[in-house]
Amino acid sequence: MGWFHTTGDAAVHPSRYVATVRRTEDGRTAGAGFVLAPDTVLTCAHVVNAALGRDMFHSTAPGARDVQVEIRRPTTGSSRHTARVAHWIPPRAPDGGPVRPGSDTWLGDLAVLRVDTPAAGLPGGPRQAALSVGQKLDAWHGNGRDSTVARLTVASLPGPHGYVDGAPTGMAVGIGYSGGPLWCQEEHAVVGLMAGHFMPLDAAGNPLPLDFQNVIRRSWVIPWQAVEAELRPLGVLERLRPEPPDADEHAFELLVQAVEDALPWPNDRGGYARRLARLCGVEPGSDIAPPSPEEFAGFLLTHPRSLAALSGLLRRDDPGTADRLLAAGGLSRTPRLLSPVEYADLRGHLRALDPAVTARFPETVRAALPHLAARPGGDSVDALVDHLEILPGDGHAGHDEPRVPALLRVIEYLGALLPDTQRARLRLWSDGVAGRLGIERSALSERRYDAQEWARSVRGRAARVRVLVQVTQAGRGRHRLRIWCDEGAGPRQVSAESVQTYTASEAAREVLRALDSLAPPPEDERPPLVEVLVDRGGLNLPVDEWAARDPAELVPGVLGVEFPLVVHCPELLRRNGRFVSRWRSRWNRLDSGETLVVSDATDRDALYPTLVNQLDTVRVFVDVSPGPPRDRIVQTCLAVGIPVVMWDRGEDGPSHSVRHMARVATRELPDGVHNYRASAQANPPEFPGRPVLAWADADRTVPRLHLSEPQEGP
Repeated sequence: MGWFHTTGDAAVHPSRYVATVRRTEDGRTAGAGFVLAPDTVLTCAHVVNAALGRDMFHSTAPGARDVQVEIRRPTTGSSRHTARVAHWIPPRAPDGGPVRPGSDTWLGDLAVLRVDTPAAGLPGGPRQAALSVGQKLDAWHGNGRDSTVARLTVASLPGPHGYVDGAPTGMAVGIGYSGGPLWCQEEHAVVGLMAGHFMPLDAAGNPLPLDFQNVIRRSWVIPWQAVEAELRPLGVLERLRPEPPDADEHAFELLVQAVEDALPWPNDRGGYARRLARLCGVEPGSDIAPPSPEEFAGFLLTHPRSLAALSGLLRRDDPGTADRLLAAGGLSRTPRLLSPVEYADLRGHLRALDPAVTARFPETVRAALPHLAARPGGDSVDALVDHLEILPGDGHAGHDEPRVPALLRVIEYLGALLPDTQRARLRLWSDGVAGRLGIERSALSERRYDAQEWARSVRGRAARVRVLVQVTQAGRGRHRLRIWCDEGAGPRQVSAESVQTYTASEAAREVLRALDSLAPPPEDERPPLVEVLVDRGGLNLPVDEWAARDPAELVPGVLGVEFPLVVHCPELLRRNGRFVSRWRSRWNRLDSGETLVVSDATDRDALYPTLVNQLDTVRVFVDVSPGPPRDRIVQTCLAVGIPVVMWDRGEDGPSHSVRHMARVATRELPDGVHNYRASAQANPPEFPGRPVLAWADADRTVPRLHLSEPQEGP
């Protein structure tokens, strides 16, 4: 167990790892989760959907919506906390599409919740192990009561799912067990999550009446090895489950020596150890015998925030030792930048911000760190903070001075967007962290000035109100639609999930109905942007020419004439993950980047290496005759991360619309194309083009799309 009593202590009953996820509407139990780390709860995505009153298989992340969780402690009883989704892996069918109602099993279905807790955090999470056939398991209802334990046996493990059978007596798995941990006493570990229970149904899917042959106790579960496969690419487990330190690890040796030199007397070492344990929320060992230097160093390389906490304790009285410890810890991947108190304070500051500001957090990251590589784990605030904590400083420092960490630079950029009071709070927080790290005030002031200059340059670029429309061709001139509205705080779906199809005119009426429901801020006179989300086969759909054509209306309601309309193809943009960082980098250069014009005379073989290597190219005008070669050029541009691509849908030879729009500033292109379409409607001979503008805004989120849905019709 060691002097510092950390995760997996044998004295903790496994039911104490069960978290209750409560419904927002009435506070009743929506399902279970389990404490994965001192500030993290893992559950099923469908449990979160149930808690928020959403459809069970809703795929879009909840964003900044609060989720209520309850944690039981052995000594202090239950406590309720607010949490938010840091990582979202929605339920999905084996083909990657949506889960159909009545499905028995599905993939994904995980939600990592970051919990608002005191700095000491929740109890440490249990160890985890793989699920295997024959294991004897325990599962609990979401309320966590010991009386709800269900005894299970793993019957089979055919793939990413496991099937478990309940004992013929005792509690049976039912509603409220989903998302909870499966505890294996033999392994003394959690080996998976409860996902669903099978009910006896007839061939038509209707419940069978109670009968001796119809009483079944089979459930299906998510094995821990499947959980790891889903979470590993996001960097979640690396953050939450550091490997025990190796005695031969260089960081361990340096930390042992630093502790021996700084705290040679047992009384001093014991005093610092008890204070450190209290800050990190772990039980200290003996009040008489202090930890050995090896135990002390081992804890610093096991608890991710302990090194930061200890440096804070030492900074005032022994700054040299604080610097020495931080330098040694920097050789290991375990220590995080922030102490438990600093991390809790930062999350509190970020939670208090207006959702419109937190929605711009990814934008501030890209502005503060323009050369940052692709980020694992998504764009939620918690996921971004997780990733930023492990990044080094920005390099603008003297030879012997510590550099300003990436996270502090981003927080300065975010603070520059805030009102005075909130900005002052974040700056005081940054000053405290910088002081604890030994960073010169002048270095932080320089980053603060950079942030102010950036904020001044973007102040006039308020997030534009937009409507997102996913258009899927359904054959014979008909289409399926999904519609979202985004007034600046992120997309919210306004269309119902259905299999209904529309003609072009009917679809235009549906889109106009959504546009009529918007309430743009009074100070923003720009018309809403219509962003049409298509697959690669829909890039040339003439959605901008769709007209409502309602006989009762005086105006035809042509979408591209009334509103700026762009197309966006997430399928191509996300097709090759290695180009996503280049897309973001190009978007950061939107106002200063270069233009490439591709004509019939362009060497097609040279196009790919040109696009890949010229990161200053932010927009491409494709002035090529219609046909498969032009479509391939357009799709190549989008696939390698060009954020702005324009072509003409209809013209042979040199395109009037492409030549006309080449004179317009990049950021003004959506409105410029809108004006061109209006002019073409009024005066076709003077404006003969049918422009298409592909626009991939890296600062605005796009909902998760079901791009693999089967299409009906021929």
